[in-house]
Amino acid sequence: MISRIKKLRQENDERGTQLLMFIAAGALIGVSQSIDTSIANNFFNDMYHITVTQRTILEIPRELPGLLVVFISSALMFLGDVRTAFAATVLASVGMMCLGSLSPTFGIMMIWLVVYSTGQHLFMPLQNSIAMNLADKRSIGKVLGVMNGVNTAVFLATSLIAALIFKFVTVNYAVTYILGGLGYLGAAILIFRMKPLRVERSGPKLLIRKEFSLFYFLSVVNGARKQIFLTFGPWVLIKIFGQGVSTFAAIGFATAALGMFFKPAVGRLIDRKGEKFVLGAEAVLCFAVCIGYATAERTPVALALIIGCFIVDQLLTAAGMARATYVNKIAKSKEDVSPTLSMGISMDHVVSMFVPFAGSLIWNAFGYEYVFAAGAMIAVMNFAIARKIEIQ
Repeated sequence: MISRIKKLRQENDERGTQLLMFIAAGALIGVSQSIDTSIANNFFNDMYHITVTQRTILEIPRELPGLLVVFISSALMFLGDVRTAFAATVLASVGMMCLGSLSPTFGIMMIWLVVYSTGQHLFMPLQNSIAMNLADKRSIGKVLGVMNGVNTAVFLATSLIAALIFKFVTVNYAVTYILGGLGYLGAAILIFRMKPLRVERSGPKLLIRKEFSLFYFLSVVNGARKQIFLTFGPWVLIKIFGQGVSTFAAIGFATAALGMFFKPAVGRLIDRKGEKFVLGAEAVLCFAVCIGYATAERTPVALALIIGCFIVDQLLTAAGMARATYVNKIAKSKEDVSPTLSMGISMDHVVSMFVPFAGSLIWNAFGYEYVFAAGAMIAVMNFAIARKIEIQ
């Protein structure tokens, strides 16, 4: 991994230092994300004793900032991508620390959850757009892959430490969330030291154009597919199989260990085979994961199969790089990339805000297996859309 980073710096000479600083910021964010992934669902369950319906309703305030991100990023457009990324990481830091330490009631907790989520979602499109602007045109996929690989390597180390600690020590959610918030704060300091990128923004702030139609469809379908796994994947492990924080930390470790190699490989695959191939493969694997979830309890290795499906789904988030590079390739101007990625996230969240509630109705009426059967149908739609990708 270190040799790949050095090579990227040489290939991207004039912006190499900026790129390394941004990769380092992503690594610190990886620490925070690992902590959040390891404890979030158990935090909701242990501190507030919520039902599956309440858990799905909680996705509305958590995902609302994703719906609004296109408007927030447009309002902050005068700052540029780098300074907006700084504001996003500060917001995420404050929200995460207060989520664990200043949430005596469920209602107050939701307020801090919105603050934290706003920072997270505001940073999402900027992570790819900043990296692509710093990268050499010939190695964009490689840069995104290495950046995600470094993030995952740090995620791996943090998950391993968390798994060991939580195995023997009772989780202190306040302290753990404060540590996660400090990771975002460290990232904010590094981003603040970066030089603002010189990308002219003369076009409209809210960007909806016909040439990005396929990307919009991919974003909407991804929102539905993503939210099924994000909400119900962990809940199956907690409610059906009775797994705790140490299990999720161990899963995070396994996912990160594989992701260190998988994500850079996906980045290189994008450069070599293209976005159509990568997004089509994602849809096929997603379909297999959904079938695995839906049929696991009929097998003698149900828990192992569910955990395997959970890990594969986490790895499939790497395909998000292909959606970003697709926009970068078809955009007529660099100034269109960041607003389009933000619009994609907002469209993604139009669906993802309401999928959890619909899923909870299916879960309560028929069982969790049917939630993932619906996910399999979404994967088929995703495959059909991906096959339409054509890049000149």
